[in-house]
Amino acid sequence: MTTDTTDPHLPAGQPHFLLGSAEDVLGAVPYLLGFHPDDSLVIIGLKGGPPRGRVHLTVRWDLPLSDPGLGRTLPMLHEEGITQVIAIGYGPGPLVTPAADAVMALFHESGVALLDMLRAEEGRYWSYICSRTDCCPPSGTPYDREAGTIAAQAIVHGLVALPDREALERSLDPVDGPERAAMRRATARVVEGMRRRLRECDDVDGLAAEIVADGVARVHGTIGVYASGGRIDDEQAARLGLDLAVIRIRDEAWTLITDETHEIHLRLWCDLTRRLEPRFVSPVASLLGMAAWRSGDSALAGIALARARRADPGYSMANLLLQALHHLLPPQALQDRMPSPDELDQEMGSPGATWLLPLAALLDEGPCPPVPAPRR
Repeated sequence: MTTDTTDPHLPAGQPHFLLGSAEDVLGAVPYLLGFHPDDSLVIIGLKGGPPRGRVHLTVRWDLPLSDPGLGRTLPMLHEEGITQVIAIGYGPGPLVTPAADAVMALFHESGVALLDMLRAEEGRYWSYICSRTDCCPPSGTPYDREAGTIAAQAIVHGLVALPDREALERSLDPVDGPERAAMRRATARVVEGMRRRLRECDDVDGLAAEIVADGVARVHGTIGVYASGGRIDDEQAARLGLDLAVIRIRDEAWTLITDETHEIHLRLWCDLTRRLEPRFVSPVASLLGMAAWRSGDSALAGIALARARRADPGYSMANLLLQALHHLLPPQALQDRMPSPDELDQEMGSPGATWLLPLAALLDEGPCPPVPAPRR
């Protein structure tokens, strides 16, 4: 099952869609998800009483439903103060109708009003709730997938609706051609330099402290570059890729993702997810996943986290965030548990040789080079 959920806290800058008709709902969905859905069940949660509600969150599942996760939706809706929902199934009747039946059963006497259960296919929509042929004819009601007030409002706010989920996935494809060759050469230079530092050091704890201090500074500096519209070069990108293998440095970046900075982090971590060599991708793709989730783009978050797991199936940050997405937790629930940078120092203690083990493991595609013991 794939679940996509917009940030229930609606970060600053995201438009608040007011939906006055079925056409408005259908016009809003692609911009809430970031792509035009197919073979999907989408539930939009609204706050406020009738006759109008304000979009607060969106949840998506692949069809056919193959997971009991739909049942987890109701407690989350109650927790977020959702009073009304609209559900849309995308696809042919035999695919959508079982999901529509499950939705109508779920919300029966739930305390959350199901305003409508729609089915959309090839530019027409039907309602499972409305039986009036004057407004809901058996042949369906045509609607424009691309135009409309909601689409115009979304575009003005800079939102994009890609043709489908596959197009969103392709937006994170690794760079190739000359750009990939240049990145590979830069990575080789940076890796050889770090190998040399490890071979020649006579104080591993001191080296660990130096690498952490340099890496934390590099994280802050790089965020500043992207905040001003810049972009780091290949060698700087490769160096940051090595830095982020150290958990303390990666967690520094994690703590800096906020509602005010998530757009900067989206640009930065998307860029590095596409540019870094595969074995260095898991940390940056996980940070991209967190930034996307924080910004309300859980479709991108899920795709980024899947990229992180392809690079390293055991990468704990990616697995943690995927579980949170799967269980429909709001991103704030995890972010609130993240310590501040000062608290990270207190919790993790002083840098030592063990801090460099993940970094050492990345310095070679084969057996991990050992972290040298201090010379006595």
